[in-house]
Amino acid sequence: MTHTVLLAGKLSMHKGDFLRKHLTEDWRIETCDPAEDRAAFERLAPEADAMVGGHIAAPWPAMPKLKLFQIPFTGFDFLKPEVLPAGCLVCNTYEHETSIAEYILLGMLESEIGLAKTSAAFRAKSWNGKGPAQSPVHGEVRGKTVGIVGYGHIGHEVAVRARAFQARAIGIGRRDRETPPELDWYGKADRLQDLCAEADYVVVCAPLNDDTRGMIGAHQFAAMKPTAVVINVGRGPIVDEDALYEALSAKRIGGAVIDVWYNYPTPDDPSPWPSKHPLQELDNIIMSPHNSGWTQEQIDRRWTFVAANLDRLARGETPLNKVMEGAG
Repeated sequence: MTHTVLLAGKLSMHKGDFLRKHLTEDWRIETCDPAEDRAAFERLAPEADAMVGGHIAAPWPAMPKLKLFQIPFTGFDFLKPEVLPAGCLVCNTYEHETSIAEYILLGMLESEIGLAKTSAAFRAKSWNGKGPAQSPVHGEVRGKTVGIVGYGHIGHEVAVRARAFQARAIGIGRRDRETPPELDWYGKADRLQDLCAEADYVVVCAPLNDDTRGMIGAHQFAAMKPTAVVINVGRGPIVDEDALYEALSAKRIGGAVIDVWYNYPTPDDPSPWPSKHPLQELDNIIMSPHNSGWTQEQIDRRWTFVAANLDRLARGETPLNKVMEGAG
């Protein structure tokens, strides 16, 4: 039996060749970009057994055959169950844990060692009259405490790597569980203040929802060490924008490494500053354009997973990583 999958949107529609190489069941692959060719989407969507895509503007046509909406990334806060037919599974995709964990460790190492600044100074002034043992000392990750807010897939990979550097790792998450072996302690949200006070690095990995929005605010910054560094790879609004700027500009904490933001490009403004505050003018923040997990290896792993989930559906098996179910 042939099944039909619709690759919908710019992120998905160019992955047909990759899927053809990795699918083992009989799939017909259709592609369109709903933002550019709405008529094609209206025509193809009702025939799809599965759709791979992200945010698609409403309204959607009736899709009586749709059994799987596969998101080729992790976030799903843009999607509501009501737009999908009842019983349609919505699944997301991880596979970004390794690349984001490496980014986080790089942020920690750079915060301790300052290699970029040291290299720039050495290029500009050579030895500057100082011998090998006369330059400023730098720090070590060894012995530091890494506090993970939102302990899950990414948090686990961070903790394992932190332990390899002989650092401590602690974490909080939303569910009850025994303390994992890679952590010194694990708690729920009521221990957030303890984590902020104890950690040298506060690593934010949590998803954005009503409970996590603004959970790192002025009260939490006040609890942190004056040398603490905040690393946010979750979502920008989990860290209160005003409180972050105040803590950094007043040097109340040691610094920040931020990959997720408050302002993103739009068709009307393709290059906004990522915050309403001039964070880019501060010397104690490392900034990146939401690309901590964006490696070719990660992209290939994600689409290999997408292919495997489509094949599970075709075989009558339950796809993995269900995050919601259609209710339309």
